[in-house]
Amino acid sequence: NSEMLAVSFDEKKNVYRANQLLKIFNCAESIKDNPTESLPNLPKKLLRTSKYLEHPIFNSYHSETEMLRYLKRLEDKDVALNRSMIALGSCTMKLNAVAEMIPISWREFAEPHPFVPVEQMEGFRTLFTDLKNWLRTITGFSGVSLQPNAGAQGEYAGLMVIRKYHLERGEKNRNVCLIPSSAHGTNPASAQMVGMKVVVINCDKEGNVDFEDLKKKTELHSENLGALMVTYPSTHGVFEEKISEICELIHKHGGQVYMDGANLNALVGIAKPGNFGPDVCHINLHKTFCIPHGGGGPGMGPIACKKHLEIYLPTHPVVKDCGPATGIGAVSAAPWGSSSILSISWMYIKMMGSEGLRLATQIAILNANYVAYKLKDHFPILYKGSKGNVAHECIIDIRTIKNETGITEEDIAKRLIDFGFHAPTMSWPVPGTMMIEPTESESLSELDRFCDTLIKIKSEIDKIKSGKYDKDDNPIKNAPHTDLELASNEWHHKYSREEAAYPSEFLRSNKFWPPVARINNVYGDKNLFCTCPSMDEFKEDAA
Repeated sequence: NSEMLAVSFDEKKNVYRANQLLKIFNCAESIKDNPTESLPNLPKKLLRTSKYLEHPIFNSYHSETEMLRYLKRLEDKDVALNRSMIALGSCTMKLNAVAEMIPISWREFAEPHPFVPVEQMEGFRTLFTDLKNWLRTITGFSGVSLQPNAGAQGEYAGLMVIRKYHLERGEKNRNVCLIPSSAHGTNPASAQMVGMKVVVINCDKEGNVDFEDLKKKTELHSENLGALMVTYPSTHGVFEEKISEICELIHKHGGQVYMDGANLNALVGIAKPGNFGPDVCHINLHKTFCIPHGGGGPGMGPIACKKHLEIYLPTHPVVKDCGPATGIGAVSAAPWGSSSILSISWMYIKMMGSEGLRLATQIAILNANYVAYKLKDHFPILYKGSKGNVAHECIIDIRTIKNETGITEEDIAKRLIDFGFHAPTMSWPVPGTMMIEPTESESLSELDRFCDTLIKIKSEIDKIKSGKYDKDDNPIKNAPHTDLELASNEWHHKYSREEAAYPSEFLRSNKFWPPVARINNVYGDKNLFCTCPSMDEFKEDAA
């Protein structure tokens, strides 16, 4: 303010730099090299009294050589994309190319404070403008905000935009949000956070939104209908063939359509959400546009919207021109979210170009259908479109196998580790299933290796069914197998060490050894819990 200037320092600055700054402002005082300043403004109950960083790991590696070897040992304990494909459904674990990642290490991107005067950051301004324009072109929408930090935050921001749209029209009663039962769990959570009442819409046996149930509940809540949240392609791995009719129905009854962009990797370059009905959607830059998202982040979930909602996009109290003055306010602490990682998506789009982006989508869909076709005689494919195809992912059904043999989707996931593969998404969105999304990053040989592995596991399941393998003591129920277990003098299982560790020939030249055997999941489940309510609970509330 007019009387005080506040300055913040990061951990890399030292007393010398602080004194330089004081000299610039012509201060007579300076900071001593070994300051012993007290901080009386900190509450005593918040001050740490215990010791910290006492584990030997924090004081064991004193050279780059030692540190590199330590990090390599940690890496060898993990199944990552540099070892094999990660087929997590609805996660889009595609390649994060080195060329895309390099700029985030540049100080020009890594060091600026989020509130730095914009006139000093013209390069960032150019990056923001390019990204917004490209995302407008890709989605077919009019307005874009880069502020939301994640997909769920994008949902929240999009629904807040819709909520303000209704309020500005004098329709504060429009607080009902229709959500299909196949939705991501964050959908109902976001709706409740903006003060909306969740009403669940059923899905039909093909995995689509049950149009008759949607029509019935839309008419029932017509007067108070605020929004529909719909994922396209659906979380069931199929394209909603009535998506335009669904949007028209909601608009007819005064509602807005929020499209969950989690599966945008099946649309880029082929279809634009802004052209087939939705009013607003979020875009997962950490999935579709290559920002890494393993290990908890960071993510970016920009939202895009039609012209009539553009004036309600997020703004910020510190950097005034990051959004419209009539916007919903800030949804993130920083005006452009995690801006330092936006260069990754900028690089991806710039290098791919429009033709490359379209080809990537086509290959992603082709790969998913190849996997579905190759596995269909061994595992039922739960949902398909009217022409027998899937979108960018497919769901294999394990429930019959479980009933006949006792082998669960979790057992199959554990056995995949013996083959060096990360498991697909388990029991979501349908319990007792596995959802597979190969992305466009995988070659035909890797797809074959993955499919052949699942087929091999299915042959082991058949041996359990026929009685050749013991129902309880078999390679699947005891997976994964560690090197210590295999090297032990004692082996008490009813199958061989070779069947445990080398069930396929390719493992002899490319073997991943899991660092731990199977853990007690039941104990873990009992001691950790999720507070997110299931879709069924919302269903009961609506009834």
